Amino acid sequence: HEAQKAFEKLTQTQGDDVIGSVGEAALAESTRLGALAVEETGYGIASDKHLKNYFVAKHVTDYIRPLRTMGIISEDPVRKITEIAVPMGVVAAIIPSTNPTSTAIFKCLISLKAGNAVVLSPHPAATRCIGESARVCYEAALKAGAPEGIIGWMTIPTLEATQELMKHKNVAVILATGGAGLVKAAYSSGKPA
Repeated sequence: HEAQKAFEKLTQTQGDDVIGSVGEAALAESTRLGALAVEETGYGIASDKHLKNYFVAKHVTDYIRPLRTMGIISEDPVRKITEIAVPMGVVAAIIPSTNPTSTAIFKCLISLKAGNAVVLSPHPAATRCIGESARVCYEAALKAGAPEGIIGWMTIPTLEATQELMKHKNVAVILATGGAGLVKAAYSSGKPA
C-alpha cells in the first residue's frame, strides 16, 4: 500500500523508465524462465515458453511503453474535456501453472504501466518459476527508480491465502487467470475483476 502511494508520485517518463527496465530484464531472462517453468510444472516445451516470455517482454513492452497512462492523457479545449488517468491501486494478480512466467511478466508490466503496485498469487504447482519471474521484474523496477514493495508475490500460495489477498482492503482490482472456480471466486470477491 505504501509502495502504491509512492509509485503514484512518479511522472509518466519515470514510470515508462520502470516499464522499459522490467521489459529488458524479462527479455534477458526469457529463456531461463521458460526452462524453469517447464522444469517445475511439466507443462509445455521450454522453447515455446521462451517465445511467450520473449513476446511479452519485447513486444508488449514496446507497445505499452509510449502510451500515456499517468496524469493528463488528453485535452480537448474545444469541448473543454480533460482526461486524467488515475491508478486503481494495488492489483492482485492470480497466475496459472499453464503459462506461469509469461503471465507473471505480463501482469507486472500492465499493472506498473497503469501506475499500480501488484501482488502475484502463484498457482501452487508453479510457485518457484512465478516467484523468480516476479523477482526479475521487481529488481529491474527498483533499479529504474520504483519504490520498494511495488511488486510482491506469495511464496507459500494456498487457496485460503489467495482468497484473503483478493478480499484484502488494500487490493483495488483483481487480474485472475485460471480455471472456472478461480475466476468465479475473483468475480465473487466484491472487487473489480
